[in-house]
Amino acid sequence: MTIRTTARARILTAAVGVAAASALVATTPSAGSSAASPAQPAGSTNSSATTQGYTPGSRDDALNAQLRKQLDAALKQQQGKGTNALATTIVTYDASQAPSFASEISQAASIWNSSVSNVRLQPGSPANLTYYEGSDPSGSYYSGDGHGNGYILIDYDQATQYDPLRIVAHETGHDLGLPDHYSGPCSELMSGGGPGPSCTNPYPNGTESSQVDALWANGFSAAFGKAAFGSVK
Repeated sequence: MTIRTTARARILTAAVGVAAASALVATTPSAGSSAASPAQPAGSTNSSATTQGYTPGSRDDALNAQLRKQLDAALKQQQGKGTNALATTIVTYDASQAPSFASEISQAASIWNSSVSNVRLQPGSPANLTYYEGSDPSGSYYSGDGHGNGYILIDYDQATQYDPLRIVAHETGHDLGLPDHYSGPCSELMSGGGPGPSCTNPYPNGTESSQVDALWANGFSAAFGKAAFGSVK
């Protein structure tokens, strides 16, 4: 596995007992640089498999605590400041490894681009963010530094149970720095699968959009500093 990451976040599928895991690993891609990606994310295959139920544990709590720490630092830094004067930061992505979800990936990028001002997602090479498709027993997930660099695996089975566009937009939200908030309503994108399979909303709400803009007010220089991400085993 060639990618070096710190954060792994998955969309929760709580309503039917299907949920997804997250994890942190020790090393971090350099901010603003392309993250090298494996030919196939570990634990996934190219054939469909039954997704097993998963109950979020301490690793998930640790991941979301780190993302919230990042978010809190960014929001505090922006208090009392005016409109950001920096140019919009470009995060490039590669969807070639997830051809079955090419439409959803393009739509998710458009949704985020129309919802925020300080960061923009666009296809390009080298890619900061790479999308994959496959099967993972814990469902779809994001793995990366929570600030533009990483990869997303879209799980086949989960995408048949839950709206695939919401899944892709949710996981992309992790790459932009947002933590999970499973107890939120369907109108909150980062509530993930918490509201159940009937929720198909792929749009971040106003608060989530403002949070992403705060996180990207300094471009690839994250407000919290890379040292805030540690390793949880």
